[in-house]
Amino acid sequence: MNNWKEIDQHAKEWVYEAGKMIRSSFEKTLSIHTKSNPNDLVTDIDQAVEAYLCEKIRTHFPDHKILGEEGAGHELTTLDGIVWIIDPIDGTMNFVHQQRNFCISVGIYEDGKGIIGLIYDVVHDELYHAVKGQGAYMNETPLPKLSRDTILEESILAINATWVIENKRIDPTILAPVVKKARGTRSFGSAALEFAYVATGRLDGYITMRLSPWDIAAGVVIVEEVGGIATTLEGNEIDFLKKSSIFVANPNVHQQVMEKYLKDHFTK
Repeated sequence: MNNWKEIDQHAKEWVYEAGKMIRSSFEKTLSIHTKSNPNDLVTDIDQAVEAYLCEKIRTHFPDHKILGEEGAGHELTTLDGIVWIIDPIDGTMNFVHQQRNFCISVGIYEDGKGIIGLIYDVVHDELYHAVKGQGAYMNETPLPKLSRDTILEESILAINATWVIENKRIDPTILAPVVKKARGTRSFGSAALEFAYVATGRLDGYITMRLSPWDIAAGVVIVEEVGGIATTLEGNEIDFLKKSSIFVANPNVHQQVMEKYLKDHFTK
């Protein structure tokens, strides 16, 4: 029997310590590298934070597995057992350029099901967190269930303009009407924070074409605890072992957009 309370307490403690590491780096010169393209950045702080979290997990929970963005974890082909899915700094470009609008994201899954989600906005000292079946919180404040009355015409959606203008998976004219119908759109540059903002009602939905498991694992747990829905843009369940499109929203907006705009529009 897993002691989820102990796991949750340790995870929070380590995330807060990792936040201190990040804040202490603000006055230092970062070592910045690129990964898949010139805009896909990683810093020495990303790598140090992931290494710190991995070391703590391996010491206290040696039978747990780790899936981390910077490669310090395991090579996984299944999510059997307990798996920590970690993004040490989600929104690295924001971290480098702005020193804000980034976060630490930790999702803890058992046999593919999300149990614990932690999203820590380091700069604002806001920890969004949830344990499955126990509600979601921002620091110590409980998050209310999402409204089922909000409609697209009154909603604020997060979407990167690139996906509306140009992408290979869907005709751009499919997303343009969604953007025009919504009250407004935003783009924060951190998927995990955008999930957290949907959970708090600051956003009513978030659409993106391509995210990795560590971008969304924590956010899915938190959003679902407040009654939100997270799927691919096709309306399918999310596969946490590969990249996928994402549509997360309050229930009414999710249903409205899926049925009126997204259904049957995707290229094979």
